[in-house]
Amino acid sequence: MSLTVTKPKNRSVLRKKLGKEYFCFRQRMNWMFGPEQLATKRSSQQLPYQLKEHQSILLRKLKDVDMHLQHNKITNLRLAIEHLDGIVIKPGEVFSFWKLVGRPTKQKGYLEGMTLSDGQVTSGTGGGLCQLGNLIYWMSLHTPLSVVKRWRHSYDVFPDVNRKIPFGSGATLSYNYIDLQLKNETNHDFQINLWLTKRHLKGSICCSVEALNNYEVFERNHRFQLQWWGGYTRHNEIWRKVINQISQHESEELITANHAIMMYNPLIEEVQNEKG
Repeated sequence: MSLTVTKPKNRSVLRKKLGKEYFCFRQRMNWMFGPEQLATKRSSQQLPYQLKEHQSILLRKLKDVDMHLQHNKITNLRLAIEHLDGIVIKPGEVFSFWKLVGRPTKQKGYLEGMTLSDGQVTSGTGGGLCQLGNLIYWMSLHTPLSVVKRWRHSYDVFPDVNRKIPFGSGATLSYNYIDLQLKNETNHDFQINLWLTKRHLKGSICCSVEALNNYEVFERNHRFQLQWWGGYTRHNEIWRKVINQISQHESEELITANHAIMMYNPLIEEVQNEKG
């Protein structure tokens, strides 16, 4: 099936700035006066049953990206983890990444890290925190937690290099309205644990009771497509298989469909990969 993706519009710097501040204000009002009860309590004692653990490598060589931005990212990750590690999501509560982390500023110690803007690699204070969003989102898909807010990357900037999980399985972040929010609609407590090693960002999601289900996350209908305006786009669907550990009953559910504008030619990359 052919999917038409509109060519991105170029908006002025002023319009982007005003729009961002407007949506930031709306998010702050929602935190203050919205109906959701936000998770705020952290515990140094880990809940007894681990549901999912995952890791991602800290330093990757990316085309046209200065490595010092990735080294700075490690500092930014460490600062953000101080606000997230051990957070307990009680029944009815919502985990909000930005509500817990706050605005990443130089005054708080955040450094210039890699960011993406309109599909281009740039730098900004606090850059690199999307790696945390990706990790937490991927782990949450293997738990009963409900994803109530998640933004996907609208651009595919880099070719796949040792990709371990399906394309489009992450969550982009930008303070504060491009947020990752998870809701606990069960009767049990959940806890997000995060830490750094020399080479990896690691995390786990634990629960106060043993898991009832196992989860398998996979992709379907992955494809590249040439658009009428000359660019390539990438598409896939993320699905989840839920397996009841008692009855062994299996069910499948569509998690999300991804549509991203590619910033590289997939045909050239395939040829280069074959030669390599």
